[in-house]
Amino acid sequence: MSISQVQIAQQVVESILAQKLAPGERLGEQELAELFGVSRTLVREALMQLQARGFVEVRTRKGWYVVEPSVEEARDAFSARRIIESGILREAGRPLQSVLRKLRDHIAQEEQAIEQADAATRAFLLADFHVCLAECLGQRLLCDVLRDLTARTTLAASLYQSKHDAGQPCAEHAGIVAALENGDLDLARERMLTHIG
Repeated sequence: MSISQVQIAQQVVESILAQKLAPGERLGEQELAELFGVSRTLVREALMQLQARGFVEVRTRKGWYVVEPSVEEARDAFSARRIIESGILREAGRPLQSVLRKLRDHIAQEEQAIEQADAATRAFLLADFHVCLAECLGQRLLCDVLRDLTARTTLAASLYQSKHDAGQPCAEHAGIVAALENGDLDLARERMLTHIG
């Protein structure tokens, strides 16, 4: 089965979320074409799509690279996440048990990745929690926006933030879900804002 440029772009974004691709890392068209078993033209189209979304840049006579966000771009991305994610929680209402179960399952997967020292899966799941939360709370329209913003903040964090204990964000996610479970949306919002920073 043939892979599309959209799927290639999605794989690159997921690799950023999993911290498999770092800011400033070169993305060779030929290597990606071989990896996905597609033409360089299709890879180039996917990279142009990612360039339009702000994830990669082309450097004259050097090729494609993962962007290195400026401090201002990082600040903007974190600010946008705070606005969107606190807004999602403001509109949430008390979630259904099935929603809470899905969020707890996600946190259990985070914990398992931490225990197994699976850095890529852990990084992806910690970032994906925010997309999962939006989806579970009925904000599907915001999922792609949040995935992109979370990938941008992942790049920024790898450049500008010190390394943190892998268990801390997972515990913060659990605290957000616990507040939702208790119907305390103000506390959930407060915890989310603290978590995002």
